[in-house]
Amino acid sequence: MKNFINLKDIPAGDLRKILSDAKKRKSKRNNLNTLEVDNDKPLKGKLLVQMYEKQSSRTRLSFYIAIKQLGADSITVKANELHLGRGGESLADTAKILSSYGDGFLLRTDSDEKIENFSKNLTIPIINLLSPSSHPCQVLSDVFTVEEIMRKPISKLNICWIGDCNNVLNSLIAASVKFKFNLNIGCPKNYNPPKFILDWVKKSKRKINIFNNARNAALNAHVVFSDKVVSLNDKGNKYKKIRDFKKFKVTSSLMKVTKPRSIFLHCLPRGDEVSEDVFLGKHSRVWQQALNRVHVQKSILLYSFGRLR
Repeated sequence: MKNFINLKDIPAGDLRKILSDAKKRKSKRNNLNTLEVDNDKPLKGKLLVQMYEKQSSRTRLSFYIAIKQLGADSITVKANELHLGRGGESLADTAKILSSYGDGFLLRTDSDEKIENFSKNLTIPIINLLSPSSHPCQVLSDVFTVEEIMRKPISKLNICWIGDCNNVLNSLIAASVKFKFNLNIGCPKNYNPPKFILDWVKKSKRKINIFNNARNAALNAHVVFSDKVVSLNDKGNKYKKIRDFKKFKVTSSLMKVTKPRSIFLHCLPRGDEVSEDVFLGKHSRVWQQALNRVHVQKSILLYSFGRLR
């Protein structure tokens, strides 16, 4: 049993095994319908419990499909339908109940502390579907998509992020350390990644490049990532944030300074951080990116159950 919470805590070799398994499994799905089970049925009889404390479209749907294709079943519970520390039941007690009924727990939450507490009290694997500081499933799938499209290891590519320093970027930074790729970050002043992330990068003897100019960050990039500047649960002055990021929009003009045949990726939902012509244009691979979530998440599940081939 292995948890999948933060990329920085997972050995690089294990992450590479997940990607290799996902590539093999995707290649064998060509003639199968969406809910047809993989021939080996590796998780037959397993029950995965999913809980979403935050809105979700792609993560919820892709994990449902991933679980079904592996031969397992899932149940989705709402946080407000469980005790979760209320009514005299501690979170530790809830974890014991989940461990008794289910074989794995998948959590999308607005609390890093909650994931940490669950991980200490569960006797089944926990997978982080998104937390305030991390979005590991999204980013590992993105690495898969980059290598699939570019047909070379991500370590040989220049990766660029334009936008806010959020949980997705935190996981992308962790991936840059694990997979040893060059990462340029374009963001306004006072929006740099948190110090604990930068300290971890330095401790890992790696380096990321931070630019307060979008064009300089995107120069010669093979891949440009972006994300919604104002998320659904953003706190603070949203209008000020929108103003601060006005010059950090991914446009066709910005893409002209990137490498020939560069690609644009976005984890969705989108906002004003990318122009319509880029999002729907020749650089964009966002739909392929979204679909690949299914394939990589299947291998993440197998990793957590010790079933990687």
